[in-house]
Amino acid sequence: MDDRADVAVVGLAVMGANLALNLADAGNRVVVYNRTQAVTEEFMRGEAATKDMVGAKDLEELVSLLEAPRVILLMVKAGPAVDDLINTLSDHLKPGDIIIDGGNSLYTDTERRQAVVESRGLLYVGMGISGGEEGARHGPSLMPGGSEAAWGRVGPIFKGIAARAPDGTPCCEWIGPGGAGHFVKMVHNGIEYGDMQVIAEAYDLMRRGLGMSSATASSVFGAWNEGRLRSYLIEITRDILAATEDDTPMVDLILDAAGQKGTGKWTVISSLDFGEPTTLVAEAVYARIVSSDPDRRRRAAEVFPTPTDLLDSVTADDVEQALYASKIISYAQGFRLMRAASAEHGWDLEPGMIASIWRAGCIIRAAFLEDITAAYRRDLSLADMAEDEFFATALLEAETSWRRVVAGAVNAGIPAPAYASALAYFDSMRSERLPANLIQAQRDYFGAHTFERVDRPRGEFFHKEW
Repeated sequence: MDDRADVAVVGLAVMGANLALNLADAGNRVVVYNRTQAVTEEFMRGEAATKDMVGAKDLEELVSLLEAPRVILLMVKAGPAVDDLINTLSDHLKPGDIIIDGGNSLYTDTERRQAVVESRGLLYVGMGISGGEEGARHGPSLMPGGSEAAWGRVGPIFKGIAARAPDGTPCCEWIGPGGAGHFVKMVHNGIEYGDMQVIAEAYDLMRRGLGMSSATASSVFGAWNEGRLRSYLIEITRDILAATEDDTPMVDLILDAAGQKGTGKWTVISSLDFGEPTTLVAEAVYARIVSSDPDRRRRAAEVFPTPTDLLDSVTADDVEQALYASKIISYAQGFRLMRAASAEHGWDLEPGMIASIWRAGCIIRAAFLEDITAAYRRDLSLADMAEDEFFATALLEAETSWRRVVAGAVNAGIPAPAYASALAYFDSMRSERLPANLIQAQRDYFGAHTFERVDRPRGEFFHKEW
């Protein structure tokens, strides 16, 4: 009987190594390879030594150890390394073999690579993977797209290692053609930026604005995690705020300079390209940029002393309402962006299915996603999830507290850009009349750009000699 491997993993950093172990645990024979041979050897001496796995010394050997059609998962840094690997691998592969990019590649790169790979008779999958180290090892959320002919071969493999939603459904489904999988993962990461920012703003408002200790704030997050905000990120925030080092809150010892790897920025750029605002994600990205220069902020603080008054008439319950309402806006914006991209590229994305596979395994997993899944199941044609009765009611119920928190933050000098931008978007989207009429008049005045009139049908354009 042939003992060739079912799947290969190229790249044995944290994510690749844990996915390889997960694949083996799911009953697959796995061949692994890392460009630095010592890394492969060290991996094979560790936990892999007890698994049905084999290490390859080079890509040619890796290919020779695989059952046809070959399935090769690339877990390397997005960018030129992916192109280099594709070019090298292609020389050793045969028609029908499948290359899968599991990194955070830009979706347009995935579409370009798919065209190149398919021109060589091979199949290509761009697969978003979320869940971090723990998810990769025990069950991630997987978002594959690309050459649909590959799904019959790789679907059982990846559904077998995916996280399970509360109803037992694997958090892995075919997303669509081309760069659909990586686009959805990009938006997932953008939403993740937003989630982290609205949580950070709640923490800041409770600490600076309400005078809470880290321990008390941890208790509040713990209580929130028992309700509608129950989620992985709220849970770990509870744990982080409870952690101490020599009786000092650990969070107070961490420099307030947040890093980023680019997927949030890509989401915002794409939203501009598709004409669908993701204002909350944009504020989250800019907040990280502002945080990245603490020396500059310290100098500014000396020039512009910050008000020190506590928030006026604001409670922790108000902050929870503002967080929840802002979260609804952020997800609504993200799903509108995916809808626009789907229409442009002909991907036929299913928002309910996407929300469903985010319910477990991924970083933004939350009870909230059950509500989004239910909204799209109620109405498959739902254009904006914020207009679903469940979410619309929640926004209206949160409005008073939301405004109180934003106004209080402004008066106290505590930045709350995510809450404020979400509220501004909410107010803009429900305004029957915006001042854009004046902007269009200005454009016509200085550039003869023309304008439409309220007393004539849409699509007719006019110019005035001002």
